[in-house]
Amino acid sequence: MTIAKSFGELFKAKRIGRGLTLREFCRLNGFDPGNVSKIERGLFQPPQSKEILSKYATALGIKEGSEDWLTFCDLAITSAGKLPDDIVTNQELMTALPVLFRTVRNKKLDEEGLGKLIKSIKRELR
Repeated sequence: MTIAKSFGELFKAKRIGRGLTLREFCRLNGFDPGNVSKIERGLFQPPQSKEILSKYATALGIKEGSEDWLTFCDLAITSAGKLPDDIVTNQELMTALPVLFRTVRNKKLDEEGLGKLIKSIKRELR
């Protein structure tokens, strides 16, 4: 699985995966093509409201509660420099974050290294 680097990249990949051009996608769903283009290119911040995220997700075929939905929302939230609510309200995870930050600062992790780190953190939280 490829990890999207940004909300815009994920958005564009999902749109293209549905076989839709930008203009066709916007026409079918009532979105402004200029705004969607700017979101895809990272020139506009992703929406932060669940209502707007839900509209985009539905148009992109992302089902609420799915892994894609979580990734979609996580990328939107983190682009604004925030942590997802389910992380902030989980005391165990908040306690583990400093370890994650120190590890990431001291090492350049590839996908495999990041996967190992995630597994390690999950083991610690059990």
